[in-house]
Amino acid sequence: MTSIQLFSPTHWTDYELIDCGGFEKLERFGPYLTIRPEPQAVWDKQLSEREWVQTAHVKFVGTSSNSGRWDKLKQMPDNWQLAYDYKTMSLRFNLALTGFKHVGVFPEQAANWDYIYDSVRKIKNETPRFLNLFAYTGGASLAAKAAGADVVHVDAIKQVVSWANRNMESSRLKDIRWVVEDAMKFVKREIKRGKNYHGVILDPPAFGHGPSGESWKLEKNINELIKDVLALLNKEQFFLILNTYSLGFSSLIVENMIDPLLSQYALRPQHFEIGELFLNASTNLRLPLGVMARMHAF
Repeated sequence: MTSIQLFSPTHWTDYELIDCGGFEKLERFGPYLTIRPEPQAVWDKQLSEREWVQTAHVKFVGTSSNSGRWDKLKQMPDNWQLAYDYKTMSLRFNLALTGFKHVGVFPEQAANWDYIYDSVRKIKNETPRFLNLFAYTGGASLAAKAAGADVVHVDAIKQVVSWANRNMESSRLKDIRWVVEDAMKFVKREIKRGKNYHGVILDPPAFGHGPSGESWKLEKNINELIKDVLALLNKEQFFLILNTYSLGFSSLIVENMIDPLLSQYALRPQHFEIGELFLNASTNLRLPLGVMARMHAF
């Protein structure tokens, strides 16, 4: 049995969660403050509504279940950059006001970027190979590349992969392998090819579709995908990160899914931890942002 941990990034200077509540969050991305929907924030806001509106530059207003518009409260650009620095890693993200409430980065994932960077640097005697599944705009890919890994970045949406490529160029990195494909299909093909990876991160959505219309539903597909990913891991030196941002998805589900399979796939992690990923708000609230598991052997 593993103990339940709490994980949160600690090296942000360009990002801040200011307050959250009333199903919204007030955040600072560089010099600009945004108000966005947040289904986890069921409690009351700590700051007044007036303070939120007076300080924010822009607010997202939903017009359907998965899209909406940004109402500008103050002047700000539609596109800007965000910096993240850790040790010798210097990442740059190109942000944008999209029609889906996202701006191009999930700030809580910085906790994983640090872990990936440190893990890649510990791989000995060969060039580390890293696989990023459901890779979005590539924060994990950039962290692994900055640490010296050969990186494969897989996402089903071509425009998002192009966005990740721009982030790579802005971060003065190169030679990430971009793959626009369904994650499950790609992993199964890599197994047939006899490939293995020292590090893998999975950050799957609750539901989605591949580039050819393949259906993905977390509860239905994640167990099969985890088995295939475990088969891809290098047996001697490896690390694995699984994020599950889905309301009601328990840390016990993740433990029951992974722990019994380790001996079956001849994997002996030296460290295995499961818990909640969260962001600390400046108002001393903690915003939960999914269940996470990670392990390593080196």
